[in-house]
Amino acid sequence: MQIPEQSVLLRIFIGEDDRADGRPLYEAIVLKARELHLAGATVLRGGLGYGQSSQLHTAKILRLSEDLPLVVEIVDSEEKINAFLPVLETMMSSGLVTLEKVQVLHYGAPKA
Repeated sequence: MQIPEQSVLLRIFIGEDDRADGRPLYEAIVLKARELHLAGATVLRGGLGYGQSSQLHTAKILRLSEDLPLVVEIVDSEEKINAFLPVLETMMSSGLVTLEKVQVLHYGAPKA
């Protein structure tokens, strides 16, 4: 699989407790992206954050949070990301979604 040099980064900010069809939302997003043959997806867990509610979510021992902030990042062509957005919309009830243009410098292993 190839990714165009001029691509798009889809960044999805959600909480660890967010769900879609009974499974963690971050997992549902990654599995759907894979099913639709997007180039790849990565889930990053944040140690501290807040969203629209301004409620702080932290991984500090004295303030254990069960709803840590997560970011799902997906990079692919603009066309494939735009086709994924309506699917993503049906999965999410809250969160933040951003897009930015990126330049892909390297993707995949070197050819032998």
